[in-house]
Amino acid sequence: MAPEKKSAALTQREQAVLHHVCAGDSRQKIAAKLGISLGTVSVHVKHAYRKLGAHSRQEARRLFLAQRAAVRPRPRAFRQQVMLALDQGFSRSRALMFDHAGRLIALAEKPVSHTVPRPGWVEQDPMELWATQAGVAAEAVASAGLEPYDIAAIGITNQRETTLLWHRETGRPIYPAIVWSDLRTRDRCDALFADGRAEWVRQKTGLLPTTFASAFKIAWILDHVLNARRLAAAGKLCFGTVDTWLVWNCTGRALHVTDASNASRTLLYNIDRRQWDPELLRFFNIPASILPRICSSAGAFGQTVPPFSPAAVPITGILGDQQASLLGMQCLKPGMVKSSYGTGCFTMMTIGPKPIRSRSDLFTTVAWEIKGRPTYALEGCVFSCESTLRWLRETLFELHAPVALNALFASVPDSGGVTFLPAFEGLGAPLWRPDVRASLSGLSLSTTRGHLVRAALEGLSRQVQEVVQRMAADAGITPADIRVDGRNAQDTLAQCLADLSRLPVLRYYGREPRAFGAAWLAAQAIGFWAPASPFGDKMPVERVFQPGLSPAADTAAGVQLLTRQAHQTAEY
Repeated sequence: MAPEKKSAALTQREQAVLHHVCAGDSRQKIAAKLGISLGTVSVHVKHAYRKLGAHSRQEARRLFLAQRAAVRPRPRAFRQQVMLALDQGFSRSRALMFDHAGRLIALAEKPVSHTVPRPGWVEQDPMELWATQAGVAAEAVASAGLEPYDIAAIGITNQRETTLLWHRETGRPIYPAIVWSDLRTRDRCDALFADGRAEWVRQKTGLLPTTFASAFKIAWILDHVLNARRLAAAGKLCFGTVDTWLVWNCTGRALHVTDASNASRTLLYNIDRRQWDPELLRFFNIPASILPRICSSAGAFGQTVPPFSPAAVPITGILGDQQASLLGMQCLKPGMVKSSYGTGCFTMMTIGPKPIRSRSDLFTTVAWEIKGRPTYALEGCVFSCESTLRWLRETLFELHAPVALNALFASVPDSGGVTFLPAFEGLGAPLWRPDVRASLSGLSLSTTRGHLVRAALEGLSRQVQEVVQRMAADAGITPADIRVDGRNAQDTLAQCLADLSRLPVLRYYGREPRAFGAAWLAAQAIGFWAPASPFGDKMPVERVFQPGLSPAADTAAGVQLLTRQAHQTAEY
């Protein structure tokens, strides 16, 4: 009988599994360490044995170690150096690779699940976040035809405020990750306002206390998970946002760190002193021992180790997702504004090296910190972007193609007196009322589908425009343009925003400003792109929407009235 033919080279995941096999770990232990199921481990072992031509653990160990000893990285002079961005978001984990010209040469992604154990609660599995991020990194490297040794450095960008606590010794989470949008801490947040402490907190942190904040989530886990406070008091717990969790695992649990942009979103970071605030820690009853060390956004965050990568790749950049988008769209100077249209519309304005406290209930946050020098930004969020578009397409009209909304929008010259307040998930900036709901007024027998679509999209644009207007007033700077990106930055919304703001709206060329921002930041620490970016200080623009004559201003006045009425009703 002919010997079984050996197949292609081992995948990175198969190498990771064999690394633990060689260390003598059981399959159950390998599954726990890698955050995958026992069945998946068995499949990887089977495929790896077949590729090696092995029939036992001892034989696989001998052949694998011999193969690794025979493989040598290519000399640096002959390698294609690239930047790798790890982009861990709420709905998916992605890995993207950029070359010296700033071109995207590889992208891999996997969906990430979430659970809603109770109304308003949103949780994710920390091990799934880690496993999917490690998996797509390996896929991106393979799809580009490269090796891990070809990666010059790694930049990480992440969903912000999502809160994880894990055991320092075992590395195992003690509770699922509580996602940034989770509302379980609403009562404690409201109590902070009722007690008159909200302004005290905002003066320290730059943030209006909301359920987004990690501080409320940390306290909830410590109070509700069995033995959590005892473990924290003994120094056996680690807290981190998703960036901290990824670095912890990429470096083999060697580093427990975060960057200033993510720290500034926790409600525990003093934005003036640029450190964890002892008074806030006492107020929230959170021990300092569980907190990560705060670093500049660009710098040395350790090196990767197996099983994430066989190469010791430096991690040199960490940035929260919206800050990474701001950086990726080259909003480097004070007064430059971006708005990302995704689940919500997240709008940010760069304001420079000094924090400006908003008079309009916007957030003041760290945009990034490089070489110990911070840059700050103002931020406001409109909650109900994607939910509004989905409601129009699927619930109201049963439209199968997203572009069908554009045709309905263009079918009428104005909203016909209809006013729509997009608030399916509550009102964000500047009112921050998650309990307010969407409303519609001005309907008549002559109202058409086109009128409803136009009213909804103009209402959404009005909310974004108001945030930009308030940012300009707070900063004392009128922006030259508004830069937009995201899967929902469609033509009609961009044009409405231009008409209402009377500013040009520039849509980013490509889909990846967030990942590019993370790569750009990481590149600063190693001089990968000189002097600053492959694009200089120019954002790659796909299309410019110039302000034109539009009846949207009438709708804007109606939206303002509905907003005031909804806010007043919610007060009773």
